[in-house]
Amino acid sequence: MELRVTPYDHPDAVKLVDGVQQEYVVRYGDQDLTPVDPAEFALPHGLFLVGYDDGVPVACGGWRAHPDGLGPGEAEIKRMFVVESARGKGFARVILAELERTAAVAGHRRLVLETGLKQPEAIALYRSSGYAEITKFGYYREDELSLCFGKELTAG
Repeated sequence: MELRVTPYDHPDAVKLVDGVQQEYVVRYGDQDLTPVDPAEFALPHGLFLVGYDDGVPVACGGWRAHPDGLGPGEAEIKRMFVVESARGKGFARVILAELERTAAVAGHRRLVLETGLKQPEAIALYRSSGYAEITKFGYYREDELSLCFGKELTAG
């Protein structure tokens, strides 16, 4: 898989973000309503990646300096997604590792994220990658299906 830093509003990114939003509709009955501004995913405040397999966009994910002010040096992972036909190939793990690397290089000391109980694959990925549960934050902090995770980063 080839990774490219891509604007959040680039057509390939939009297509993948639409896909993750549809996944939320299937699993939870609605899209993720967390406010997101494409500018949050532009350096130096954030970054968005699209993964290509044989030139086809199949995976994405990004980080943004955390808007809820959890703490200085923290960034939030958003919109991790792999299209169904490309799942099981390790692409999510590749995206996650690059998000961690680039966030650390940008000076962030910790990544945080929110996911849900109806996404066992995501939970397994984060736990196996060293993420631990943290206090809930953000738009879904009161939702019983929400889980939040964090991971300390190695200096970039």
